Amino acid sequence: MAARYDHPGEQAAADPIRLLAIRDTPLSLDEVHAAVQDAAAGGTAFFVGTVRNHDGGQDVDALGYSSHPTAQAELRRVAEKVVADHPVRALAAVHRVGELAVGDAAVIVAVSCPHRAEAFEACRKLIDDLKHEVPIWKHQQFSDGTEEWVGAC
Repeated sequence: MAARYDHPGEQAAADPIRLLAIRDTPLSLDEVHAAVQDAAAGGTAFFVGTVRNHDGGQDVDALGYSSHPTAQAELRRVAEKVVADHPVRALAAVHRVGELAVGDAAVIVAVSCPHRAEAFEACRKLIDDLKHEVPIWKHQQFSDGTEEWVGAC
């Protein structure tokens, strides 16, 4: 009898990076979901980061994201590392730049893998590394008139 992981569907796909983008238009969960659908995936994990109306005990009135010109290449590097370390069937990551409103999606990532535990782990790694390594910065304006850059070096 063949081992559980001998089937090709139990392995990473040959080209699992299906969608990577940094854009100034609204993000679509449907677009990301379509990008990571894979018949061999038994688990698909998503993370959607949204703009909230507060941060650090202050009310947020406005928020904008900006990115460095290398951000797209860094996003690809992060995605390739996740793919190298996990049996990813499909991966997608999109991040918004520009002015966003409370409730808007700022980032959506998704990963499909043969099993749910792998999908959860790979998705967590993808969003954590994206937030720490891709040069995208958040500018928050608070209701008391103060402002703050988050993630800027």
